[in-house]
Amino acid sequence: MSTRHGQDADPAELAGVLAAWMPQQRWFAAKGDGAPVVPRPVGRAVLGAGMTVELVEVASADGTATLYQVPLSLRAVEDPALAAALVGRIGDGPGGRWVYDGLRDPALVRAWLRLLADGGTATGADGTVVHGVRQPGGAPLDPDAPAKVLSGEQSNTSVVVDAGGPAPAIVKLFRVLAPGENPDVVVQSALAAAGCERVPRPVGRIEGTWWATDGTPDSNAPVHGHLAFASEFLAGSEDAWRVACRAVDAGAGFEAEARALGAATAEVHTTLAEVLPTRPATPELLAGLADGLRARVDWAVAQAPALAPYAAAARAAVDGVRQARPGLLLQQVHGDYHLGQVLHSPARGWVLLDFEGEPLRPLAERLAPDLALRDVAGMLRSFDYAARHATVALPADDPRVAAASAWAQGCRAAFLDGYGAVTGHDPCEDAALLLALELDKALYEVVYETRNRPGWVAVPMHAVNRLLPLHLG
Repeated sequence: MSTRHGQDADPAELAGVLAAWMPQQRWFAAKGDGAPVVPRPVGRAVLGAGMTVELVEVASADGTATLYQVPLSLRAVEDPALAAALVGRIGDGPGGRWVYDGLRDPALVRAWLRLLADGGTATGADGTVVHGVRQPGGAPLDPDAPAKVLSGEQSNTSVVVDAGGPAPAIVKLFRVLAPGENPDVVVQSALAAAGCERVPRPVGRIEGTWWATDGTPDSNAPVHGHLAFASEFLAGSEDAWRVACRAVDAGAGFEAEARALGAATAEVHTTLAEVLPTRPATPELLAGLADGLRARVDWAVAQAPALAPYAAAARAAVDGVRQARPGLLLQQVHGDYHLGQVLHSPARGWVLLDFEGEPLRPLAERLAPDLALRDVAGMLRSFDYAARHATVALPADDPRVAAASAWAQGCRAAFLDGYGAVTGHDPCEDAALLLALELDKALYEVVYETRNRPGWVAVPMHAVNRLLPLHLG
């Protein structure tokens, strides 16, 4: 099969069209940081004629660089059916090419899925290698079955395959790459192997090898990482965010559901502590965690000036981690836990998804043992978001704002009750630790909303005010 279209594409021209297109995508991590977007080609694997997987690095304002995975489809003739997926045009005259977002091109999606289904390999002239790995005992995947790209995701792009068939699957393409194992693959696979029904069963993964770009003496050495992960698609399920928001809109309670979700979360945490490494929370480790949280406070304040008045009180609050109770263990956690990371399946109840961790954290940090209460804090913050999704623009004295606060508080109490019933330990006994982690999450949310949805900044700022009521004292 000819690969001329993919290999002849000039890297500089591709970088030019990507510079305008990438910042408009939800998965682009450096929105609004003020740095010019200058994509630097790092690697390319050719899936077929005019179909490539591009690895592109973009530097941020702070000097750090992020590596992105961008499948592209190049056509000699404009395709009206792909108009919404147009990235740009490179070249003039007969030699020019129309460049499209590859995951919106059915031909590229089939070629990409075939790597996974057949355990195939795609390579590039620069030495980049992409290959599929089938999960032993996993359900088969039909690359020719109907496939649909999901909308609404933020840090990745997922494709549902054969949604109405006997073995539907969902394949997540990781947009931000790093050398090493992705925790979404590692953690979900470990849970499924342990027989945990609270996660979808894995189908397979796509891995890649490319050249290191970190500027170290080993920067000319090949590195390896995960590019995509496939698991069963739970047809008929609904994400917990929608379920919760519907309850808010209807003025209905959600405490029974929150209690069951707390129990499911504890079940996953318990299994993870059994099958993946744990570490005692020594004073030295707790001090390191506290130092990391203090650094995150400083980062958040630098990114969101509205947080400046809270800086000193926030540093003092996160120092509460240093006084955690004796006997506490660090373990693998979800790391970016909220209602959008949970499905409700009629057959299996609450099912947890997306164990990739917080996208802005380094990959190695996301695989390190952490405090299970970090996930608890994340879900408590998510209840607050669900409660306030319809009250963002309302004045503080509107009765609906008070009702939202009461709804969130009821969910908090029920979730903690369900969690403690499974673990045998009431999370409220670690109040200082829980406050520090919930505050850390709220500060992160302020930065995210400042960058992406300024109209929503009031939601996490309300939490910061609640958690630090004496910040001006």
